[in-house]
Amino acid sequence: MTKIILVTGPARSGKSEWAETLATASGKQVIYVATGMVDETDLEWLRRLEQHRNRRPVHWKTLEVPIDLPTVIRTGKPSDCLLIDSLGTWTANLLEQEATLWTAAQQDLLASLKSTAADAIFVGEETGWGVVPAYPAGRLFRDRLGTLVRHIGAIADTVYLATGGYALNLSALGTPLPPAKN
Repeated sequence: MTKIILVTGPARSGKSEWAETLATASGKQVIYVATGMVDETDLEWLRRLEQHRNRRPVHWKTLEVPIDLPTVIRTGKPSDCLLIDSLGTWTANLLEQEATLWTAAQQDLLASLKSTAADAIFVGEETGWGVVPAYPAGRLFRDRLGTLVRHIGAIADTVYLATGGYALNLSALGTPLPPAKN
């Protein structure tokens, strides 16, 4: 049976490390699906990518998939554990899409989870815990990512919150909300 896990939390909370721990524990072939685009002129971004690479076991397969995440998810096999890092970066990559295209992309991603044979572990950032961004693109990003994380959380078998050096199993501690409307 396919398993969907969501690991969410704020910046530098240990989300990725916890997701990597869960992927290792799956006992399946881990395919690390990196949604970030490489920008050779952004040295700080390159250092972050290198930090993630150095933490992963060398036998994990890595796919760089900045846009077409649903196709990769659909092609997953029962022996695979897809570790998708991250929903925030994927959302940012599609931020310039107008609303109907974004809705279609989001629905396609959710549909891919219903048809995959692989386990999927998502890393999703929590961006809405602070002030409302003062600029439209920031508000759009925060709203789209928040809704996407909520949609995936609603269909996930387990949802974790990583913060303060702990991973909390929200599925065991919390009460599910009604589905998001958009």
